Amino acid sequence: MNFEKPWTEKYRPQKLDEIVGRPYIVERLKSYVERKNMPHLLFAGPAGVGKTTSALALANEMFGDTWRQNFQETNASDERGINVVRERIKDFARTMSMGGNFKIIFLDESDALTPDAQNALRRTMEIYTSTCRFILSCNYSSKIIPPIQSRCAIFRFGPLTNEAIEEKLRMIAKNEELNLKDDGIEAIKYIADGDMRKAENTLQAAAFLGKEINEEIVYQVSSRARPEEIREMVQAALGGGFLESRKLLDSLLIEKGLSGEDIITQMHKQIVELDIGEDKKVDLVDKIGEHEFRLVEGSNERIQLEALLARLAKR
Repeated sequence: MNFEKPWTEKYRPQKLDEIVGRPYIVERLKSYVERKNMPHLLFAGPAGVGKTTSALALANEMFGDTWRQNFQETNASDERGINVVRERIKDFARTMSMGGNFKIIFLDESDALTPDAQNALRRTMEIYTSTCRFILSCNYSSKIIPPIQSRCAIFRFGPLTNEAIEEKLRMIAKNEELNLKDDGIEAIKYIADGDMRKAENTLQAAAFLGKEINEEIVYQVSSRARPEEIREMVQAALGGGFLESRKLLDSLLIEKGLSGEDIITQMHKQIVELDIGEDKKVDLVDKIGEHEFRLVEGSNERIQLEALLARLAKR
């Protein structure tokens, strides 16, 4: 089995038609390829949902064999100051393309650019439109200044559907000769939560332990609790059994080594599935949000989680 590079790279689509779960976005991008022209683009959405892949596939189809000479990828979180715009980006933008009408600069995590860098970038985008197009990728489009947003065609990438993730996982399992069980797929989809990169990395990590991938192995390599374990802990607390729920919490923290933030995030996901009234769910989400904020601010995770269970037990 080949583990020379991550499967997120090994199985990255090379063509737009190979991208799963994005029919509307793919059709729009293919129209640019047909016209051999495109505006500046802004890809916005959470991590692992296909923004970088779409940019690379677009460049591949737009330029063919010369796409690497006409495509520059810069991670704005690494080089986020004004100098990278004034020097590296401007130097690439002002030169003519090879075998095409323009080149493409892909700015990954562009919401990390400083305000000064963004203001310098908007002028560069305007001046060098004849020789260069920009694709900006970000998690939060609200962090991109309005003048840049107004210069771009905006594409919104939501989390991938479970069906799209399953299709990709089964294709990889077939190529790698893995025995991917149904419960293993369900566990990976639960862990990935719409993030294809996380799904593929989880599958690859599980494949290190053997060719049969089931639920137990998936949760073992991902260091995540089973949904039923979280549900049992919450239900015990809601039933007034604080000591019982505290014992289950100790099992997750000590025996399985989960972090407090992971546990509280999974508790939030399980609240929706509990068989209780909507008003009670609203109250629980409010309490979970308050304690999650305390954890983010640096509070002791064990004390905060026990305090949360205590509040649930007192309801």
